[in-house]
Amino acid sequence: MKIRLATQADLPSINGIYNQAVRKRYCTADLDEITMEKRIEWFARHKSDKYPVFVAVEDDVVLGWICFSAYRAGRKALQTAAEVSYYIHEDHLQKGIGSELLQFAIAEAPKLKFKSLFAILLAANLASLKLLEKFNFERWGVMPHVADIDGEACDHLYYGRAV
Repeated sequence: MKIRLATQADLPSINGIYNQAVRKRYCTADLDEITMEKRIEWFARHKSDKYPVFVAVEDDVVLGWICFSAYRAGRKALQTAAEVSYYIHEDHLQKGIGSELLQFAIAEAPKLKFKSLFAILLAANLASLKLLEKFNFERWGVMPHVADIDGEACDHLYYGRAV
């Protein structure tokens, strides 16, 4: 497996993997699948020199992806903090891909001048909680019962760490 910078050609795979998470519920706060048009707009906001998207590939197949996103874009005092998001194709879960992607992102963060990384997730996403804790992310905050997933209230959590 290789991790590389994502390209426009990877967007159908990136979007397909994300939409798998949408359909599963509790892996993202989105309840409706994301269109390719929206994914293209999203990708345009992820400039490779500041908020890159990376893909894990094997034999030219995207197995998963990770990205950095701005936290409160435009607020200079917060420009050294970045949100990290990651998604793995459902056929490749439990193979260590998430660990490799997160380890890669942590190593890349200082090159991008990030001092803090954080992830925002739903409390029911136990696999993601376990992954974050494996890499020394700590619970920085909780927004109790703010997410409504098909009528069920769920906590929204902030996990973070210094890099």
